[in-house]
Amino acid sequence: MKDMRVSFYTLGCKVNQYETQMLRERFADAGYETVGEDDPADIYIINTCTVTNLSDRKSRQRIRRVKKKNDQAVIVVTGCYAQTDAEAVAKIPGVSVVAGTNEKTRIVEFVEDFLRSRRSETDGTQGRGARTEDIHVLSYEELTEYEEAGGITSMDSRTRAYIKIQEGCDRFCSYCIIPYARGKVRSRALKEVTEEARNLVAAGFKEIVLTGINTALYGQDWKEEDGLSGVEKAVAAISAIEGDFRIRLSSLEPNVVDEETARRLTAYPKLCPHMHLSLQSGSDTVLQRMNRRYDVETYRRIVDVFRQFDPEFAVTTDIIAGFPGETEEEFEESLETIRRIGFSKVHAFKYSMRDGTRAAQMPDQISGNVKSLRVERMMELAEREANRFFERNIGKVRQVLFERYDEKTSMLTGFTDNYIHTCCRMPREQAEKFVNGFSDVLLKEIREGGLEGEIV
Repeated sequence: MKDMRVSFYTLGCKVNQYETQMLRERFADAGYETVGEDDPADIYIINTCTVTNLSDRKSRQRIRRVKKKNDQAVIVVTGCYAQTDAEAVAKIPGVSVVAGTNEKTRIVEFVEDFLRSRRSETDGTQGRGARTEDIHVLSYEELTEYEEAGGITSMDSRTRAYIKIQEGCDRFCSYCIIPYARGKVRSRALKEVTEEARNLVAAGFKEIVLTGINTALYGQDWKEEDGLSGVEKAVAAISAIEGDFRIRLSSLEPNVVDEETARRLTAYPKLCPHMHLSLQSGSDTVLQRMNRRYDVETYRRIVDVFRQFDPEFAVTTDIIAGFPGETEEEFEESLETIRRIGFSKVHAFKYSMRDGTRAAQMPDQISGNVKSLRVERMMELAEREANRFFERNIGKVRQVLFERYDEKTSMLTGFTDNYIHTCCRMPREQAEKFVNGFSDVLLKEIREGGLEGEIV
């Protein structure tokens, strides 16, 4: 079975990226050769997303593409789409193995079981889809234990590493299928999180990104023993690790994080002054229909706490355009909220109906054309607001973690602590000593979605 090539393809969030890296390391440890996502392979692992209909479609397209590349390949489909619609995925021609979100650590085992019992090319069933015995998906009720993977040792980036600390969500926003894909809230043991962070810092990584399905729910399933609650437990433990590195939180939810939590988080010097705080709508009435459990004013107060700590604290967010029943007035309220908050980046999405959610049953569904027009307007505004944020940072000195040198542009590139893509022009021989290290940079002018500056 060995001397086989395995290729990985990832859709979706940072959790999926982390889990794919875990799978790479598991297959490497088992003696398989890892190749690029577009290279010929004997085994294709497709880690799917199901946040939108587009995500599902991209997953199906990828399956068809790799089947054409090698119709004898073992095609493994895992991730959220596999979890929520395993039966449909299993029927796609070419699919060999389906693995749910809580079965990823066993995928090497599943592949080897499949290879041992592989169907003959002449038995008339090759390529029709996965057999029942090759479908490994737990029910929602069974998604109750954190699946410990043992951590990762590297990432594609040599400067930034993700650590998954939490699984599942119990918020049940009316539009969201993810609680059904990921199950109940369960937190990774703090000892495991800290040990993985310590190993990654020792390996030379300069930025540790804490991620989860709903990161702010970390520790919710535990009893408080030390006065610390939620994700602060992980931030405090990792901050205590010796070394020259910084911590970034991938995403928080304002229906979990309050002003006091925000205030406490800013007390940790290693935590970056940047937060992805999901808004989803800037209209209170839409937020109610979404079951988001906060209003715009509550959200704004949380942002204010962060900006009391640092006026240029970066807040990035997600907003949905065209939620069922969204009037033109409600949409304008969202635009006004974007203007008032002053986001550094807004990810704007068209509402995507997901079967099984309450929003799918709501009246007054918005037409595709209207949704497209609204998301376009929102993205135009988001770009203007991003440039306003960049302008506020011009003339400031910020710490930059440089990640790579671009030969074509002769630019050293990286990110500030408040998550601005930054470049500095210099010759290669001079730039090499700055890669994977921190430098103070004077930010001078806007350039291609970020800022150009000079090291001071």
